[in-house]
Amino acid sequence: MSTTGLPFDDIRALVRQMPGPDTGARHEARHRQERLTKPSGSLGRLEEIAEWLAAWQGRAPAVTRPVVAVFAGNHGVARQGVSAFPAEVTAQMVANFAAGGAAINQICAAYDLGLKVFELGLDVPTGDISTQAAMDEKECAATVAFGMESLVGEPDLLCLGEMGIANTTIAAALCAAIFGGTGADWVGAGTGVDAAGLALKAAVVDRALALHRDHLGDPLEALRRLGGRELAAMAGAILAARLQRVPVIVDGYVATAAAAVLWKLDPTSLDHCLFGHVSAEPGHMRALQAMGKVPLLALGMRLGEGTGAALAAGIVKAAVACHSGMATFETAGVSDRS
Repeated sequence: MSTTGLPFDDIRALVRQMPGPDTGARHEARHRQERLTKPSGSLGRLEEIAEWLAAWQGRAPAVTRPVVAVFAGNHGVARQGVSAFPAEVTAQMVANFAAGGAAINQICAAYDLGLKVFELGLDVPTGDISTQAAMDEKECAATVAFGMESLVGEPDLLCLGEMGIANTTIAAALCAAIFGGTGADWVGAGTGVDAAGLALKAAVVDRALALHRDHLGDPLEALRRLGGRELAAMAGAILAARLQRVPVIVDGYVATAAAAVLWKLDPTSLDHCLFGHVSAEPGHMRALQAMGKVPLLALGMRLGEGTGAALAAGIVKAAVACHSGMATFETAGVSDRS
């Protein structure tokens, strides 16, 4: 891996400092699972989730301060016509979030989740990746640092989402750089482009990959050249959450592309993350499979906004409720297996 200078070196140093899971807390959670009034393993992934949460929180699992963080950014590549919607929709949707009118607002209300929305220079789009780098190194590193600050308020579960017209094109380019392949391997319908629009997206991604090909061996360079501010901020949030022992639920294709940057730096860097769902974007499943990640849900969604992560948070809360609220064989007076 090449070294590009001090800002990115600081990020690499933080990756090297990441703590591992608390195996003692995981053991205690597993021991309790074995004493609950159910056959061992009968709650399937709910049991695994409770143990995972304990391992990363370092205590008996609990979710009392869950937060969905939505990062919004605009992209110069939108000028290439890769989206069915104009770039001004990003700011309009941010206003919709504030007014409580978006899907993510309703899901957060249904599951009692906090919601924070972060605008990232919407008036100044990043560079068009098919003709120039999205960001310089200093801006990219600063945006990663901004994302790290999103954990102010000390949530005990962080759900990551995004908003940004043209950012499925960005996700496709970044995944192609990290995992290999061409634009056609990674693009999808996004906001609803037709077959001609899909071909255009693939061609734009291929132009970007060709332009930056000499610099894509370094995942942080790939992020700053092919990524966007909301992706850099989400990568920062994931890193900060690891350092603060906060479990994370990653949303869809774009959020997964941001997470993949850290995975490329260190495959263990996402061990504190669950992937909330697999979206209808075909590249999303491909990226999850490349990283060996199994999503919780498959609902055919492709909205973004953190909606899949927020729905998965409901499952995590249910896993915690079962783990902490169920009676044990001893306390319920139920006979264990003979």
